[in-house]
Amino acid sequence: MRRIAPDRADLLASIGEIFREHGYEGTSLTLIGAATGLGKGSLYHFFPGGKEEMAAAVIAHIDGWFEENVFVPLRDNQDPRAGIDRMFEATDAYFRSGRRVCLIGAFALDESRDLFAKAIKSYFGRWVAHLAEALTRGGRGPAQAQDLAEETVGAIQGALVLARAFDDTAVFSRALRRARAALV
Repeated sequence: MRRIAPDRADLLASIGEIFREHGYEGTSLTLIGAATGLGKGSLYHFFPGGKEEMAAAVIAHIDGWFEENVFVPLRDNQDPRAGIDRMFEATDAYFRSGRRVCLIGAFALDESRDLFAKAIKSYFGRWVAHLAEALTRGGRGPAQAQDLAEETVGAIQGALVLARAFDDTAVFSRALRRARAALV
């Protein structure tokens, strides 16, 4: 019986969860194989560059999701308020109301940062820039918009850490409400 190749998006989602749980350094091909049901040979077939290529592909996959669901609404919505509301809704959904850590943020904090520095900087830089642009279109001055955008993205990331530390997703929900209110 011929095995069907896994869907790339599903494969990246599974690998991403292993990285979230174990970090870059703690993730092994054995763990990835157990989570995906693929042997090392199959994993190397999909990712000849090994674990580093897998992590880069997961980062690109996450970045693509944020581009479509967060950055484009911030950038392209005629009503900047609607784009900002969409950002908060999508962010809450993606991070499962504080039950899911930000993998790109986690990579930014550990030893793998240097491997993925450009992608990490681009992800966070675009998030701040698009939010600042939406705030400027909504009537804020450029300097204030930049400050608010940095504070908002920082608050979201910090709330993810606190929600995990306290094992209390309500921390994340409260932080999102406060961040949203600060932008009104």
